[in-house]
Amino acid sequence: MKGVTRNTLAVALFTLLLGVAPLGAVAQEVAPINVNTADAELLAELPGIGPAKAAAIIEDREANGNFESAEDLTRVSGIGPGTVANLEDQVSF
Repeated sequence: MKGVTRNTLAVALFTLLLGVAPLGAVAQEVAPINVNTADAELLAELPGIGPAKAAAIIEDREANGNFESAEDLTRVSGIGPGTVANLEDQVSF
């Protein structure tokens, strides 16, 4: 009987640890992405920015110079105030 109880407790503990492990990953803070130096792959990781908008950001950056603020991203076709609001704390310049 002791073996069954010990195995049950071990399985329960293991299951609990698996359930808690992702919480640590979620709580981890990520450094903002510098839109003036990031490549397309990194920019595409931002919410609301996929590969096409990432390429457009780089194209605009090369044609018109660096972005000074999140609001400057609205000069890129397809990026509006809503997208900018979601990006403000995730980008740097």
